[in-house]
Amino acid sequence: MKYRTLGPDFEVSALGLGCMPMAGIGKGMYGEANVDESIATLHRAIELGVTLFDTAEIYGPLVNEELLGRAIRGKRDGVVIATKFGFRYDDNGMTGVDSTPDNVRRACEGSLKRLGVETIDLFYQHRVDPNVPIEDTVGAMGRLVEEGKVRHLGLSEAGVETIRRAAATHPIAALQSEYSLWERDVEEAILPACRELDIGFVPYSPLGRGFLTGQITSRDDLPEGDYRRNDPRYSDENFARNMAMVDVVKDIAAAHDASPAQVALAWLLAQGDDIVPIPGSKRRVTLEDSMKAVDVALTADDLAALDAAAPRGGTAGPRYGERAMAMTRL
Repeated sequence: MKYRTLGPDFEVSALGLGCMPMAGIGKGMYGEANVDESIATLHRAIELGVTLFDTAEIYGPLVNEELLGRAIRGKRDGVVIATKFGFRYDDNGMTGVDSTPDNVRRACEGSLKRLGVETIDLFYQHRVDPNVPIEDTVGAMGRLVEEGKVRHLGLSEAGVETIRRAAATHPIAALQSEYSLWERDVEEAILPACRELDIGFVPYSPLGRGFLTGQITSRDDLPEGDYRRNDPRYSDENFARNMAMVDVVKDIAAAHDASPAQVALAWLLAQGDDIVPIPGSKRRVTLEDSMKAVDVALTADDLAALDAAAPRGGTAGPRYGERAMAMTRL
């Protein structure tokens, strides 16, 4: 494994592991997970030198953090735990956003308990709450740093103005947002703002929700009930157009004796040393494949071909449905 720095001095593995598929999500998102295999995957990641593990209170809710806490018991040294807060939920799932100072503290205390740790290494606001000034939210997060309950602060899917206001309130180590060959809009203003403010960038869905792996060749490959059947980019009218970029990824992968997933991740890694993707996995075989991306050296011609095949704004369809899009870039 290779290592990178988020912000001024927060060292993590160059690739982290997104834990969302492992527990509490269900077969409607990326298929059903096996708990024993998920734990084995987490242990294998540690063996491979992965240090950054990403979860969230809302994944489940709660049970994803509990699974990660169970897996790292006795293995805490060197492990970097990132979790997120910011949603209200009940027995039926998410009911809205809540980044009030009281909820910041409540969420942190709960996450510490479920993870079985004394300190959260990276504490993200999961989505911006338009009803709470970001200064109030980040101020509450900063008090948790002062108390030793949190080491570093992060934001997720925040817009440029929010990022600037947050960073003026307390140092922000990382912004987590979607970024991949098929979602490059952050390159216009958000990524430059992060670099100006020395904020690391953590791309989630770096494989385009599985699309860039080349393993999905038609909508029929998605099981019934899979939420991606309602993803605009997987729709009948957009699927074939978006598959064109995957064909280029596959060609470059063949030339490097690599997998398409490795090429897609290597492209992201080549966009800057401040970028730390977190591909999700719930099985050792896909974990091991993805982590080999750190050793894939794309040529200038490879990068040019990928940029031409997947230009910013070139993917057909929005990345989310209307409701989820309304919660981004605030």
